[in-house]
Amino acid sequence: MDMAVSNQQKSGRIHPHKFTLWVAMGSIVMMFAGLTSAYVVRRSQANWLEFSLPNIFIASTIVILFSSLTIHLALKSFKAREMQRYRTLIAITAFLGVLFAVLQFIGFTDLHKQGVQLFGQGSNPSASFLGIITGLHVLHVIGGVIALLVIFFGAFFSKTKIYSPTSLEIVATYWHFVDILWIYLFVFFTWIR
Repeated sequence: MDMAVSNQQKSGRIHPHKFTLWVAMGSIVMMFAGLTSAYVVRRSQANWLEFSLPNIFIASTIVILFSSLTIHLALKSFKAREMQRYRTLIAITAFLGVLFAVLQFIGFTDLHKQGVQLFGQGSNPSASFLGIITGLHVLHVIGGVIALLVIFFGAFFSKTKIYSPTSLEIVATYWHFVDILWIYLFVFFTWIR
């Protein structure tokens, strides 16, 4: 175990990368709170298009919830040094992360087929808000998927044996955050609209 990591654990201080992640997540929460508040304010004005989200978004929500469970179990397996189980679970998590992104793409394609234009000519403020808010979430998901894939490839192809769980804990925390953020947005766009 790295001496710096050991000293941090003894002192009870948070790892600098974890602290940075928490600050970043706080900023992201504030951004999405501002955007959804602006959505609510703008909704009460004229020229607002009402539409329902396609059912594929329910499937994508189930997928991301399940991926949160698998990354949690992967972290537990890593800490228990059950490396085969860890590799299996991190592979499933990476697959589910990619599947979530694909299902989101299908959902927005369905909206487009229904005539809901998110941006450009023929768009409506409600559709544009949906596009901006969920587009920003998709960017965060892509970042999370990239992090999952880095962890995945490290689990299968890394020659060095490092048993510090810090990087996996950071990725798991971020992935849970992206999951919670999507659930908030899904509930918001399904019931608050």
